[in-house]
Amino acid sequence: MKLLPVPVFYISHQRDFFDYLANLGPLNYIKADLHPISTDVKCVDVTKMQFDDNSFDLVVANHVLEHVGNDTLALSELNRVLRPGGLAILQTPFSMILSKTFEDPGIHTDALRLQIYGQEDHMRLYGSNIVEYIESFGFQSKVKEHGNLLASIDSGKYGVNPREPFFLFTKT
Repeated sequence: MKLLPVPVFYISHQRDFFDYLANLGPLNYIKADLHPISTDVKCVDVTKMQFDDNSFDLVVANHVLEHVGNDTLALSELNRVLRPGGLAILQTPFSMILSKTFEDPGIHTDALRLQIYGQEDHMRLYGSNIVEYIESFGFQSKVKEHGNLLASIDSGKYGVNPREPFFLFTKT
């Protein structure tokens, strides 16, 4: 029996969640990463994806957007490949202290990125406007609290932060 009988696209470096989704039995499941380390993971640049429009009922970008040089292209592409009414899980770190996303092209070394964004390979720090920002790309917020959806999930193993909202969206 398939618990998730829909086409699914998942891009992330979080390997344990690959298996978690696979065990749900999706109809078509594409595991992706920009730098795959396994033959069952497809090399995909989220800013220019090779998939047709409206290809997936579920797209998951788990801790991806903060690493992408051009997140506007990435969000446009994620919206493009998602079917109308489909769901997108767009988990990314953010700061409630910042009212807007902070990004500066002058912050271009690992040391500066670590100091300013909190990690050497992050390109920005999203602010409390993150939901409105993602909605501006044609998504509608269905954001939930982690405890309501993922109470039984080992947050460390699956790369989720129970203190952050679960960034769930649908394509409008």
